[in-house]
Amino acid sequence: MRKAWQAVRSALFYALFLGQTAVLAIIIGTIAIIARGPTRIGWVLARYWGDSTLWLLRWVVGIRSEVEGAHNIPPGGCILAAKHQSDWDIFALLPHTGRPAFVAKKELMNIPFFGWAAMSFDTIRVDRSLGAGAIPAMMADAREAVAKGCRIVIYPEGTRRPPLAAPEYRQGIVKMYLELGVPVVPVALNSGLYWGRNSLILWPGLARASILPSIPPGLEAAAFRQRLIDTIEAESDRLALEALDRGLARPVDAQLAAGAARARQKGV
Repeated sequence: MRKAWQAVRSALFYALFLGQTAVLAIIIGTIAIIARGPTRIGWVLARYWGDSTLWLLRWVVGIRSEVEGAHNIPPGGCILAAKHQSDWDIFALLPHTGRPAFVAKKELMNIPFFGWAAMSFDTIRVDRSLGAGAIPAMMADAREAVAKGCRIVIYPEGTRRPPLAAPEYRQGIVKMYLELGVPVVPVALNSGLYWGRNSLILWPGLARASILPSIPPGLEAAAFRQRLIDTIEAESDRLALEALDRGLARPVDAQLAAGAARARQKGV
């Protein structure tokens, strides 16, 4: 009965969320076309989208939100390198990004209205079909964003990953760190426990993000990469294990149980 009830709540959330997103994308996209760039009303609507989605998650499906460590974000241009487990990660971080520049797949920019709206907010496009060849265009957009004082938001693994899964970090974040010369702020989270990748059912609980002390510029590539991975993974594992120890409403499948066992062996 619990799973059936949660499925109903999740269906209601998706209907409200997708419907609202479509309407706001049309409005913001139309404004972006007319204004040919960012506008105050566009930012207000984008913040409303994020805040209202968190409200829907809380009151429709029971996912509460907690973000700690915002004081670790330095002023001016920087990079927020976040673990990525669900779409919650976008909405939860949005209030802490100032003027954000999200790194996103280029194909998302081809979606009518949604893509136009996204491009009006300093979005950094990544053409995955080009492989390593996508990096020069990404870096050009990133340099322009930093020059404007944006906080770049990037998910270093490039896609949503299950909680407690083995990490798969890509090289884009390393290239960005070396070339831009700005601090990188690691962000750990456990949102995939409640809003899983490709999951039709969302489960109630406390989704948490931890914004950690920044990594200053100047490290060598290998040292930076390892420090970033170690920092994000250790804290993400800790958040996930604490949630498991408190008890989850969702079933603990074999993949999650195996990931928890690996994390405990590492001494998290």
